[in-house]
Amino acid sequence: MPPIKALLWDVDGTLAETERDGHRVAFNQAFHDSGLAWHWSEQHYGELLRVTGGRERLLHDMAQRDGAPDSPTEREALARQLHARKNAVYADLVRDGRLCLRPGVQSLMQQCRARGVLMAIVTTTSRANVEVLLRVQLGDLWRADFPVLVCAEDVARKKPDPEAYVRALEALRMDPRNTVAIEDSPAGAAAARAAGVPVVVTRSHYFSEAVFDGAIAIGAGLDERASWQPALPASPAMDDGHSG
Repeated sequence: MPPIKALLWDVDGTLAETERDGHRVAFNQAFHDSGLAWHWSEQHYGELLRVTGGRERLLHDMAQRDGAPDSPTEREALARQLHARKNAVYADLVRDGRLCLRPGVQSLMQQCRARGVLMAIVTTTSRANVEVLLRVQLGDLWRADFPVLVCAEDVARKKPDPEAYVRALEALRMDPRNTVAIEDSPAGAAAARAAGVPVVVTRSHYFSEAVFDGAIAIGAGLDERASWQPALPASPAMDDGHSG
């Protein structure tokens, strides 16, 4: 495998269990604040994750829900309103310490810094969500570690479309063979692979049993070496060609 020069991080489910413990909770609070008797259970939200993007998830749910606006225009307006409120609630949850980075994430980031491996964020969640999570977890200087940040606002097509990864590679001016993506979902892994980026999968709550094609390694978490298949080198996803 060519030397790894950049690690491309997904966010939701990969950096932290944001879907179950953050976005879902925030959506339910947004429904309550808007006077809607809607509630997304943990199971239902897992089913909704088949749809990529929070606003898109809302529209998909409304299309099948009694009491939702009839016209597409009204549904779109309500989805924008709820999504904005959800993002505000999500930010409060993060600031209150309700969400933390998954075990092993900071350690791998430190290895990247020590070895001179660049890092980028490649996600189709909102930029505001990414910024508040990283600022709270990594400090005000977090941007220095991530010279490239591709978020929902930067793409026309969300994962599993490879556009986000293509844009990140262009910004890094890097051959995909010199990069590795870390993802937790089949859609994210498919997006990376379609852009030619090798993928390491760290399973999250909602995708603990999902089937992944073409990943170079799959494991339960970056802090747990024994579960990985195939077995990882001394530093997960970070073998630079110089280790024994």
